[in-house]
Amino acid sequence: MQLVEEILKGNIRALSKAISLVENRHHQSEDILSEIFPHTGKGYLIGVTGAPGSGKSSLVDRMIAYYRQEGKSVGVIAVDPSSPFSGGALLGDRIRMQEHSIDPGVFIRSMGSRGSLGGLSQAARDTARLMDAFGKDIIILETVGVGQSEVEVMNVAHTVLVVLTPNSGDTIQILKAGIMEIADLFVINKSDLDGAHKVKNEVEAYLKLKAAQGWQVPVFPVMSLTGEGVSALCEGIYLHRDYLYTKGVWEKKLGGRLRNEVVQITMEKVMSYVTSCLNDDDWKDLLSKMDRHQVSPYQVADKVAKILLGIS
Repeated sequence: MQLVEEILKGNIRALSKAISLVENRHHQSEDILSEIFPHTGKGYLIGVTGAPGSGKSSLVDRMIAYYRQEGKSVGVIAVDPSSPFSGGALLGDRIRMQEHSIDPGVFIRSMGSRGSLGGLSQAARDTARLMDAFGKDIIILETVGVGQSEVEVMNVAHTVLVVLTPNSGDTIQILKAGIMEIADLFVINKSDLDGAHKVKNEVEAYLKLKAAQGWQVPVFPVMSLTGEGVSALCEGIYLHRDYLYTKGVWEKKLGGRLRNEVVQITMEKVMSYVTSCLNDDDWKDLLSKMDRHQVSPYQVADKVAKILLGIS
């Protein structure tokens, strides 16, 4: 496919077009993704999640600067809440990263969560793959927020940063939500504020109680507005990368992640088929009976399932 060839050659317009096709679930998108898949697996994916207002975008901006100084090509996927009307992203994180907008080594794409509970739609996963095939060394996924359902990023990224801030109740929320497991590194942003040391101590105390084997999750205080602590954080990310690869951890996780993705994609296809069935004129009479309480939703679902399974 010509578009894929252009992506592999480093054509930025081809990448932008492919992302748009993927995001809109165009009929060509699956062919594009299948063709680029053998060319993926080289980029390193970093997930950045945290409560709104924790300074994720400012932190990502500083991380971009760090990696660019190292000569690495960077891609950013900023996943924002979706507009309920257009499905597009509401916040537009590129505004906060304008310094890098004219840098040819940086590609930033904002996209909506599209209703995904984890704040990371399949389109975001696919976009990361396109950036990987394009040749981005570092791909940063910034998600909507953090909470009980905001854990999808751990199934995509190599390294996950959970960003906290002092005096915002983040720590209690993190502990309540039970999502400590998603963090490979904790980041205490705005560490110049009162209470930053207390948050750091609370997180470290909890991590000691866990007594995790293998990777010991570190806590990094940073000031994203000034860049203080960002170098140490990025060096910590490299240490986690070395742990994943030298200990064979990533290879063990990869197979399970790809299998989970197959299940999710299959469910998407099934949902699409079911929706098309229920919108078909042949179903109007049955659905009308359901509206009049003459048949139950279970009976309608049973008929759909039989059609899917080829049972007469």
